Parts: sequence; C-alpha cells; structure tokens
Amino acid sequence: MTKVAAIQMASGPNVNANLLEAQRLIQLAAANGAELVVLPENFAIMGMSEQDKVRIGEQADSGPLQDFLAEQARKNKIWIVGGTIPLASTDPKRIRAASLLFNDQGEQVVRYDKIHLFDVRISESDEHYNESETIEGGSEVVVVDTPFGRLGMAICYDLRFPGLFRLMSEQGAEIFVLPAAFTAITGKAHWDTLVRARAIENLSYMIASAQGGYHANGRETYGHSMIVDPWGIVLDELPRGSGVVMAEIDRNHLHDLRRSFPVLEHRRLSCAIPLKEA
Repeated sequence: MTKVAAIQMASGPNVNANLLEAQRLIQLAAANGAELVVLPENFAIMGMSEQDKVRIGEQADSGPLQDFLAEQARKNKIWIVGGTIPLASTDPKRIRAASLLFNDQGEQVVRYDKIHLFDVRISESDEHYNESETIEGGSEVVVVDTPFGRLGMAICYDLRFPGLFRLMSEQGAEIFVLPAAFTAITGKAHWDTLVRARAIENLSYMIASAQGGYHANGRETYGHSMIVDPWGIVLDELPRGSGVVMAEIDRNHLHDLRRSFPVLEHRRLSCAIPLKEA
C-alpha cells in the first residue's frame, strides 16, 4: 500500500507566502509518510486580477515555481503533482494552466495542461469567470505509469466532463489526481457528488486537492479536499482551511474490486473522440 496526500490551501496574491505555506504542508505530509503529494490548483497565486498569473508565467522547464516543485520533491523524497502553475502559451496574453508531475529525484515526469476552461456565470452570486481570456486550453489526455499505479491527470472544471475520465480509464488509469479551486456555491452543490462519481464509475482512486477558504481577491473557494476509494468511500476529507488529507492507496483492493465487479469490462461504448486542438 502507498500513503498519499492532498494538500488544501487558501492561497493569496503573494507568491512567496504561498510557497512557504505549500512547503510547510508538503513537509508535514512527507513526515507522516506520504509518498505522493498533490497540491491544489493555483497554489502559488490567487491574484487580485486574472492577469496576475499571466505576469508570473514561466517558460517550460525554467522558472522559480518549477524549481520549487523539483526541490520539494527531491528534498522530501516524494512524488509531487504540482497543482497548477502558469506556463507560457502560444499567445503572449494567455498562459497554460499546467499540472506537472515530479518524481522523488526532482525530475519532471509529465505535464498536463487544463483542457476544459471555466467560462461561466453563477447567477446565485452574480460571479463571472472567463478563464479562456487568460488561459489557453490544452488538448492532450495524460496518463502515466508511477510506482503507485497508473495515474490520470485532470484539473478542476475537467471534473464535470466524464468523457475525459473515461478516456483516462481506457488508457489504464487506476488513480486520478485533481487539483481544484471550486467556488463555494458550485462546490456545495456538486463537488462531493462529482468527485465520488468519477471514482465509482471508473473503479479508481481519486485524490482531489482543493483551495478552501476566503481569498484576498474576495473569492471564496469550497475546500473539502478528499481522497476517495474505487467504491466511492471517502477515506479522508478536510472541509476548510489549510491542511493535509491523507489515506492509503491499496492496488490489491482496487484489482479485487475490478475482478468481482467488472463494470469496466462491460463497457459497450467508446469515448475515443478526438479533442479539438486549442
């Protein structure tokens, strides 16, 4: 079995302060035996405006945020899913919301760019979000082998698109990681249901790491970071505030479930639909 951790934060506009808090929580998770640690979406910055993340965007393979993640992985001898950080895109006015996986040697293993962008109006609170103004969407589904099992990567709004998770499952995913920053209203309505549904319908573990609290820009995020097993059981959860959620991944349990309840083998429809290029 492997111990894994989801980190929850309430990040603000000060990058250095956010990195210090992330470092504290990573070290706490590692000290308690975590071998895989997942950071939340936008862990390094929740700016006062959406342009703030564009201003700190880094070139791929070079920059202080990437150096931070590599160093934390190496120093703590853990694998890290680096939430999301802003990386350069083909459009100088936009970035890619990139989730990077580092191994315990501090080497980048794979990169996933957020595919589904949060362009919505929440009528209940009159909140407006238009991620496509500052983010260029990705197009590549990412599933990768790790010592803990085959890992599928998604980010926040991706959670609402079961076809993405089905595609990852068809590529052998056993564990999904989901850095997120759900709004308080949409989180209260749908977060628990969606996280558990993605685990249940794919008989896979889900590590969902969220922003959770009030932010300097006036935004409130839902929190409730959780780790869910393939039967939909919540193994650990943190409602609000900064902290660490931990649980054990048992691949024998996963494989036993898949043998006794072979829903994945009973699929009759494929989700192998080409994604539109960004």
